[in-house]
Amino acid sequence: MEQSWRQARSLFFSVLGAPLFWLVAFFMVPLGVVWLYSFGENRGLIDIAFTGTWANYAHAFTPLYLGIFWKSMWIAGLTTFLCLVIGFPVALAITFAPEKAKAWLLLLVMLPFWTNLLVRTYALMSIMGAQGLINNIAGFAWNGASGLMAHMGLHALPDFQPMQLMYNNNAVVLGLVFVNLPFMILPLYSTLDRMDRSLLEASLDLGAGHIQTLFNVVVPMASAGIGSGILITFIPALGSYLTPDMLGGSGAQMIANVIENQFKGANNWPFGAALSFILVYMTFIGVALQGVLEGQARKREAQGRAA
Repeated sequence: MEQSWRQARSLFFSVLGAPLFWLVAFFMVPLGVVWLYSFGENRGLIDIAFTGTWANYAHAFTPLYLGIFWKSMWIAGLTTFLCLVIGFPVALAITFAPEKAKAWLLLLVMLPFWTNLLVRTYALMSIMGAQGLINNIAGFAWNGASGLMAHMGLHALPDFQPMQLMYNNNAVVLGLVFVNLPFMILPLYSTLDRMDRSLLEASLDLGAGHIQTLFNVVVPMASAGIGSGILITFIPALGSYLTPDMLGGSGAQMIANVIENQFKGANNWPFGAALSFILVYMTFIGVALQGVLEGQARKREAQGRAA
């Protein structure tokens, strides 16, 4: 038995070796270098001295950048909330769909992953732009109504002015919801599909309505999926760069756009690294908080079974 365990252990480490080397060499080491940059100072155009200074982090907490962080968190939070409101009914519908339809519905949810994010963003721009689909349909309807009024002898409507649907915060939120919605639906579906449906029948048999059953039975049982969905939706939304850049323009920049500008435009790599690692620290805090909440939920569930 001992010999077989040693053989299995050596096999385990031999299989783990290559991915572990890849993780350390191409993820941990570059991340460590960027972390060192956050404690450095610019000493010329491309020279960075690792002085151990905290000035970059102190600069990140000035009112200007705190405002950008707060705005980014607000947009990411609103995006996560909208994804939850939209995604929960969708995940619930997939859960109770017939088995043959369930696979097709899941395929529709995952279909956006098969298309590059840049292509999806350009698709949104073609719909929301000044000459996009929405404005073209609205303009056609407006001009048709104006022509009908003129034909009836009434004053014609003024010329149609395209709606400004892009280059604002609303466009950024819409784009982020469009991009991140599958990240909310899939963990919700994974949790809802495993729930004990006999509890739903018991709730309805005891006189609870469908709305009461939804909020008092289904939502608590889906709490793990809700927590996972919130986490894996909020974090990418907070660090999103492409969507705010293309749909929001200069007036709706988020913290990731500021970080990109520090590395490319301002050539201030230490400060950009500090801003980047503040996002990393926030991610660690979010993951740790979710772990604590899940541990408490499992403890309460175990206590309930014991009682």
